[in-house]
Amino acid sequence: MKNQTTQFPKVIIIGGGFGGIQIAKKMNKKEVDLLMLDRHNYHTFQPLLYQVATGGLEPDSIAFPLRKVFQDQKNFNFRVADVKHINPENKSVTTDIGDFDYDYLVIATGSETNFFGQKEIEHFSMPMKTVPEALNLRSLILQNFEEALVEKDLERKQALMTFVVVGGGPTGVETAGALAELKNHVLVHDYPELDIHNMKIYLFEGSERILEPFSLQASKKAKEFLQNMGVIVMEKTRVNHYDGDKVTYNTTETIFTKGVVWSAGVKGAIIPGLEKAEIVRGGRIKTTNFNLVEGYENIFAIGDLAYMETPEWPHGHPGVAQTAIQQGQQLADNLIRIINNEKPHPFNYFDKGSMATVGRNKAVVDLKYWKFQGFFAWLTWMFIHLLFLVGFRNKAVTLINWIVNYFSYDRGSRVIIRKFNRESMMEEGKAV
Repeated sequence: MKNQTTQFPKVIIIGGGFGGIQIAKKMNKKEVDLLMLDRHNYHTFQPLLYQVATGGLEPDSIAFPLRKVFQDQKNFNFRVADVKHINPENKSVTTDIGDFDYDYLVIATGSETNFFGQKEIEHFSMPMKTVPEALNLRSLILQNFEEALVEKDLERKQALMTFVVVGGGPTGVETAGALAELKNHVLVHDYPELDIHNMKIYLFEGSERILEPFSLQASKKAKEFLQNMGVIVMEKTRVNHYDGDKVTYNTTETIFTKGVVWSAGVKGAIIPGLEKAEIVRGGRIKTTNFNLVEGYENIFAIGDLAYMETPEWPHGHPGVAQTAIQQGQQLADNLIRIINNEKPHPFNYFDKGSMATVGRNKAVVDLKYWKFQGFFAWLTWMFIHLLFLVGFRNKAVTLINWIVNYFSYDRGSRVIIRKFNRESMMEEGKAV
């Protein structure tokens, strides 16, 4: 039985994402009392959420129980809790199940969808940062086609078969590519009564090119892949408005659609209470090179939430899994050093490269000294994502799904688990 009454320093970790898991695992067998708090009892492998949304995978393939991750770790405890407030003055956090005291606090809450204050877009578009949101999107896609089958009004029928993905980063590119594969290989068989060729997929990107942080070579190739698959790629295009029926972009241009996927930006998932903290661009908390939140002595932030300026990264580190993993590992070592009255080491990020997949046999990979695209890049993308999935079962199920999908040109998860109803979701809290 796990010891819950130790006199060791209490470390609370808020968030069971990549960074939070790394901290807890690396502090195994250390003389600390770890408590992880998360509103879900599972870890989500967010890079594959788009495959859940487009029917490529079931949600339990990318979600893994947090208790199972740490079931043999004696100094670890977990609670399903929604953290409402941080109380630095008395070193505690307030949650929906009560208050918890800490000696050291690590905030690893990650990021959430950023709608940039556009409330109507927030209401009518579909984000994709959580498993429930991905399932909502999957239901919406399938419901749209079921409705299109019986719709008599030709303009509305076309709107139901038109999808706009806003944001040309990896998530947007991968989602647009997955929708194109659905169109080209799956829906044409599922809905023979519809002319699936009328399905339109748009990818909007506000900057000069899609995958802007990638090399120019990768951006051009990804755009070429998408266009060959039938995606209409529109760069230097900003969405101004969406009312549930019509997207307005570049001020005056319009598209009628009943499906808008919003992947245009993220912001830090900040918890109230850190009055001394400096919040910078993107809703991130400014930290020192030791991930210490500036203005506090025992509160740390890592991953997407943390903004750390270094000579190599003057605008902060990229909001990717590797950042959270490396910061989590480094902070675990530093916390032990701090507890032992030793000097912590500054964080140095090792950029392992970037990658994005567009579809079957199509991906782009940017490494420090090597950039490549196509089939080998796609194999590399698959291998890396399988490597970082949590749990052997998840790795095996995902690999089997990919193999079957590859040879059958099919996707097995085209089921509406729960019917998506926007108004009832808004009442419960969007995307739960």
